[in-house]
Order: sequence, then C-alpha cells, then structure tokens
Amino acid sequence: MLTRRHIRVKVMQSLYAFHQSENKNFSTEEKFLQKSMLEMYDLFLVMLKLITEIKTYSENYLEKSSKKFLPTQEEMDPNKKFVDNRVVKILESNQYLQDAWEERGITHWKRDSEYVAILWEEIRNSKAFEDYMTTRESTFKEDKDFIILLLREFIAPNDKLYDYIEDTKLTWVDDLPLVNTAILKYLNKLKENTPDDAKIPKLFKSPDDEEFAANLFRKSLANDDDLAKEMVDKTPNWDKERIAEIDTILIKMGICEMLHFSSIPVKVSINEYLEVAKEYSTPKSSIFINGILDKLSKEYQEQNRLNKMGRGLM
Repeated sequence: MLTRRHIRVKVMQSLYAFHQSENKNFSTEEKFLQKSMLEMYDLFLVMLKLITEIKTYSENYLEKSSKKFLPTQEEMDPNKKFVDNRVVKILESNQYLQDAWEERGITHWKRDSEYVAILWEEIRNSKAFEDYMTTRESTFKEDKDFIILLLREFIAPNDKLYDYIEDTKLTWVDDLPLVNTAILKYLNKLKENTPDDAKIPKLFKSPDDEEFAANLFRKSLANDDDLAKEMVDKTPNWDKERIAEIDTILIKMGICEMLHFSSIPVKVSINEYLEVAKEYSTPKSSIFINGILDKLSKEYQEQNRLNKMGRGLM
C-alpha cells in the first residue's frame, strides 16, 4: 500500500522532527517513523470500518422505523438492498479484516458515531441512493459500483469527516489521499466469490520497501554531517539561514540515495524529491533542489562516485 514516494515523505517528516526536537535519541525517532507508517495503515482500517458502520447504522434505522407506533407500509416492509449489499458483507466477514480491526483497536466509529449518522443522512437523502434503491435486487457489480460511489462522492469529500481525521491524528491528513486510493483498488478487486479468508492489502508491498524505509532513515541520519558537506559551495547565492529546512533535508536525502542506494536510478531519486518538494515545501523549492541534485549527480558521475548496479541507473 505504501508507495516509495510516501515512504520518502514519512522519512522526511521523521528527520524534520528529529532536527526540531531537543531529544536527539536516534532509536526514539526511528520508532516514531515506524509508528507513523503503522498509523497510516490504521487509517486504512478506519476508513474500511466506516463503510461497514454506515451499513449497520442504516440497518438500525430501518429497525427503529418499523417499531413506530403507526409505521407505514414501507417501514413495515423496508427495502433492504443496501443492508444486504454483498460488498459490505464481504468486508464484514473477512477474517483478516476482523483480526486487524481488533488487533489495532479500531473502535473510532463506536466512540464517535455522530459522524456515521451525518454520513448516513447525507447518503439516504441523495439522488444516488434513491436511484440505487429503485429495485430490491441487484447484481454484484451494481453493489460494488454503489459502494465505490459512496467512497468517492460522500465519504472522501466530506468536510466534517476531514476535520475529524485531522483532529484525531495530524499526519492522517497527508495519508488520506493514498489511503482512499488503496481502498478503491481493494474494492475494485473484490469478486462475488471472494472467500472469508482472502488476504487484505499489507502496509508494505514487499520486504524491500520496508527495508528501504529503515535504511533511508538510518543512512540519512548517520551520514548527516557528510551529506551537509556535499552541499557546500553548491548554493553560492543562498545563505544557510535562507534555505528552508525541509529543502535541506530533501537535498540530503537525495544525495544519500545517489551515493548509498545502488539499485535506485539517479533520475528516479531526483524526480521523486522534486515531487515531494512541490507538495511539502515552497513554490520555488523544486527548481532549487533540482539545480543542486542535478549538478551533484553530474559531478559524482565524472568522479566515478555513483556506485550504481545495472543498466540505466546512472
């Protein structure tokens, strides 16, 4: 689920926190990095749980309506198409999800059920819900399309839910777009015959990615002084105080990848840090960072310092 770019963002945030903190404990900050990545996976679980909780809330709504003193015919015999949505049932019955929800303590929507109610009311009164409920039966594709529509049109753009996520964990705001994309991919892959023991996406796509996260953090921090020296005389028109700290960290990380990660192409490293800079630093940062990293890469190549393995990695 975590992309290499997002891993770089997490490492950048941890390095920034380390430099800002008075506590210069290496192992503490590495634990912060690991915690930050795990919490992103928690958000993935929280958002999946929200889908099932909306369904549960709607089921309770129908039950309460049927117990009115004078229920209507529709309330006595309600359309349970949404309650019986097969995609939601797959989520509810998946053993890996159940175990993950329990293990990671995903009880947010029990504690803060008002957000489930807000979403349900918005969904229930929408034209999309009305169209979906015009019949009492549907194909699996229709069920899946509707759940994906709920995520795209109601859950993801909801401002109150966004504020709740930001208030719960500040880093979740940065994680949300990637998490929503991961959920969409997961939902799209579901099939009608998906078994209860079907595996769910993992935090890391491969052991290599998990190792990359740890090594990038460790090598960037362990070689911080040497990486800083590589920048000397490469910013003649910039005083040290004028360079944004995030930019300095991104440049050091880029240099670290060029010199210490033999399997990553130089162009990939430069492009990745330019994209991160566009999102997390100043408007001119990407141009500034590109100039320094490009200049250094050419010098390293001339000096035969780029220890890259395989073709096309220079």
